[in-house]
Amino acid sequence: MWTPGEYLVMDWATDGGLHVFCAVLAFLRWRFVRFATDETVTTTLCFIAQALEQVGGVPKRILADRMGCLKGGVVAHLVIPTPACIQFATHYGFAPDFCNGSDPESKGILENLCGLAQSDLAEPLWTAAKIAAGRVDIRLDVHDANRAGRDWCIELNNRRPTDTCAVPDEQLVIEREMLAPLPSLCAQVGPPPVTRKVDKLSCIRYASVRYSVPTRLVGTTVALIQEDGRLLIIDPNTSEVVADHQSGAPGEVVLDDAHYGGARKPPNRALRPKTAAEKQFCAIGEIAEQFLVGAAALTRAVAFRRFKAADVRSILAAGAGAPNPRPAGDALVTELPQAPTRDLDRYKVTSDEVTR
Repeated sequence: MWTPGEYLVMDWATDGGLHVFCAVLAFLRWRFVRFATDETVTTTLCFIAQALEQVGGVPKRILADRMGCLKGGVVAHLVIPTPACIQFATHYGFAPDFCNGSDPESKGILENLCGLAQSDLAEPLWTAAKIAAGRVDIRLDVHDANRAGRDWCIELNNRRPTDTCAVPDEQLVIEREMLAPLPSLCAQVGPPPVTRKVDKLSCIRYASVRYSVPTRLVGTTVALIQEDGRLLIIDPNTSEVVADHQSGAPGEVVLDDAHYGGARKPPNRALRPKTAAEKQFCAIGEIAEQFLVGAAALTRAVAFRRFKAADVRSILAAGAGAPNPRPAGDALVTELPQAPTRDLDRYKVTSDEVTR
């Protein structure tokens, strides 16, 4: 029988070419699901930390299957955790626990959670991805899968299960009183992250490539994570992914217009009437400017023999920045200055000069 604040149970599953991390508060049936490309100890501990952050507290024990990434050895049929697992558990203040082999009582809730996540979340996502791609040899995108996983958890945690007859999110507020508080500092999992300082152009430089960052982070230090050909830029203060870029080649600049408040507006070249007639015509209003722009576009269309509506629209879109070719001019002929010449005999080396 599960008791409040006692156990957070977790396990891994594989589906759609990705690894599915599943965790559940045993008493409430409150669920947490994330997707990853591996099942390393760093990924596992990071997901446990995220689950505890969402729970808002630390249970007394975290029960896991006998997974190799957390298992340092087995003595008398008991799992000995790895040093990284012990250090992580000490930081958060919980006791790591492992299922017994072939023990349905301790593994039943885990297998049920993983099976539900596979059948109700991963399989539909994978099927939709295969239909959209028109082939079966594809793998789910980890970012799209995680977005769908968050929505799935929100829906499931706000649904009333038949066995407890209580909404998990509502009961979580009550169970938090029985959980230990979270530590004030986040645990450092894995090697120290790569950090960069955001420059005045709201960019960071990594591997000879410049990547844009939201302008509000100018002057701050951000953490970088590179995975699956993408570069994730994270704000260490909030652990929020503030930028997600496709990795560029050395020398490239990878920008996201959203980081600068939208795409740059085209230059506004206002009319500058000079004569009295021009000023009187422009005083008509905006329609006069549109007439002049349209007349210039038609002039260019006639010059280049482009009479279709799409051609004129492309000329209007190009604006004044379009080149205006001119016919080739005459050859530039100039007279070169005359340099004095010397006879070749002046360069002969005589025996007297060799002796000297």
